[in-house]
Amino acid sequence: MPHATAGLPGTGGVLRASDDDFAVDELPAYAPSGSGSHVFARVEKRGLTTPDAVRAIARALGVAERDVGVAGMKDRHAVTRQWISLPSPVSPDQVLALELPGIAVLEAQRHDHKLRTGHLRANRFRLVVRDARDAGAARAVLAELARAPGAPNWYGEQRFGRDGDNAERGRALLAGGGRGGKLDRLLVSALQSELFNAWLVARLADGLFRTAVAGDVLHKLPGGLFDCTEPAVDAARVAAGEIVPTGPMFGDAMRAPAAGSDAAVREDAILAAAGLARDSFHAVRAIADGTRRDAAIAIADAAVEPHGDDALAVSFTLPSGAYATTVMREIMKTAPA
Repeated sequence: MPHATAGLPGTGGVLRASDDDFAVDELPAYAPSGSGSHVFARVEKRGLTTPDAVRAIARALGVAERDVGVAGMKDRHAVTRQWISLPSPVSPDQVLALELPGIAVLEAQRHDHKLRTGHLRANRFRLVVRDARDAGAARAVLAELARAPGAPNWYGEQRFGRDGDNAERGRALLAGGGRGGKLDRLLVSALQSELFNAWLVARLADGLFRTAVAGDVLHKLPGGLFDCTEPAVDAARVAAGEIVPTGPMFGDAMRAPAAGSDAAVREDAILAAAGLARDSFHAVRAIADGTRRDAAIAIADAAVEPHGDDALAVSFTLPSGAYATTVMREIMKTAPA
């Protein structure tokens, strides 16, 4: 994938030399109310995926895994602090008393409903890059990425599986529609994500990342979607940070650009290059109905500081659904693990 900051040098170095070098704090969409039949718990985990941690906590408390709510999934090779919800009759005291390998409960309070996927405002990252000393290079990249509309909203390598073949496996499901389970949803989502990344690659390669083209489905920040009918006017609004172009997560319910518009032609070209058409996702509409994804995301509260003699600590906040590794790819100009 190309770099949005190709004109700026990177720091090089090694990311995630240890789990402690990759710290994530989940910023919830709302605080627990203090009353209700559920318990919201803030937990810290190390060396575990979110499903691993949920499984261990559910087993220890004698509740079904499906009744445990989470707002988002967090990496295994990291120190992550996130919120989960637990059903009645679990009490805050029971949760606080848990002692499990790789898991620490930081707080627990009652709330009146289950935590759902997406009930998350943002994630705060503190990432240590080893064998890197040029803090100025990191700050320059972050300053460039802070320009509207922000950093490219790539899907990170994690989306595509350990062997990188989730998207291809998702393609195989298009004809039959899959069985509708979590794995099938994951695989088709990986294919949608791969196509979105291809659209974003083309956008950057053609110098259209920080502008608008006729037919673009634009996202007003904050607000809804609308179609671009005046590219010159909307390009200025993109540059001002008022709106951002959106890219395709193909599916039957996805809002498509006006037929024949420049934006529609560009999206059709992405599908054609993959040997697909807009109706290719019809068979999987029940598990992947399609949506739009912002082409760029805002980076907040960015900071860079030396970490010992030969490392840098890079901190920033990203919206829910954005990948820190794609920001670090810009900063390091290498492929972070």
